[in-house]
Amino acid sequence: MWSISIYTGNSPFALAPLQPDPVLTKDNVTDIPAAFVADPFMVRHDGTFYMFMEVMNADTRLGEIGLATSKDALSWTYQQIVISEPFHLSYPYVFAWEGEYYMIPESIDAGNITLYKADEFPIRWSKLATLVRGRFADPSVVFKNNRWWLFACPTPYQHESLHLYSATQLLGPWYEHPRSPIIRRDKRRARPAGRILQFNNKLFRFAQDCLVRYGTLVRTFEILELTPTTYVEVEIGYGPKLGASGQGWNASGMHHIDAHRRDDKTWVACVDGYYSMT
Repeated sequence: MWSISIYTGNSPFALAPLQPDPVLTKDNVTDIPAAFVADPFMVRHDGTFYMFMEVMNADTRLGEIGLATSKDALSWTYQQIVISEPFHLSYPYVFAWEGEYYMIPESIDAGNITLYKADEFPIRWSKLATLVRGRFADPSVVFKNNRWWLFACPTPYQHESLHLYSATQLLGPWYEHPRSPIIRRDKRRARPAGRILQFNNKLFRFAQDCLVRYGTLVRTFEILELTPTTYVEVEIGYGPKLGASGQGWNASGMHHIDAHRRDDKTWVACVDGYYSMT
């Protein structure tokens, strides 16, 4: 039973729950029968925050991409499903680039990593390009050092390896990094766990710890080297503490974060968590 909450704080590494209850659950979804909501990503446009999330359709058992809105990023109103495909969608990694909005959702069963573009933001999206072919979980993109970088897990059910690709243009061509896979046989840090964070001229990657089970907790790594020929990261000891609380909506685990700086210099992050019925 996954749901979505909001954490706030004075830095992305000092976050605490805004309230004891989640801000969005399956019960907020009004246009399809929902089993759960998860994988939230948000952007701000013209004074409004837009959150995109996986909504698991309880009838089809396929994930669809839903939308919620907020004026303050604290209280949210569910709006509608904005992307639905004949295959499962999740992890709607939304971002702005050169005045346009793009999204790279997870689409394992489609057999590729696909870039979507907003034709009418935020409600109408269309496929723009295939970036990488293959079955990948949680593709995560960032622009750094005049290049695009794409992290994705090629073992979506084992959660144990991480591939890295790069391109000089968003539409590609994309090439696999010579050090890829940059993580092998490590369930504790391979699978991405949300937006790659650029903070104080440094780059941080959030990863799911799936050693015990999928979606146990989130760990934080600083990317020390990211060049066309090298990659080095190290776990930091001061990342946000996101894991099982033992009670309530996130009693059993957490596995996602997307942190943003607000106008008042404080930070807000959308996160998810779950409790097990067994």
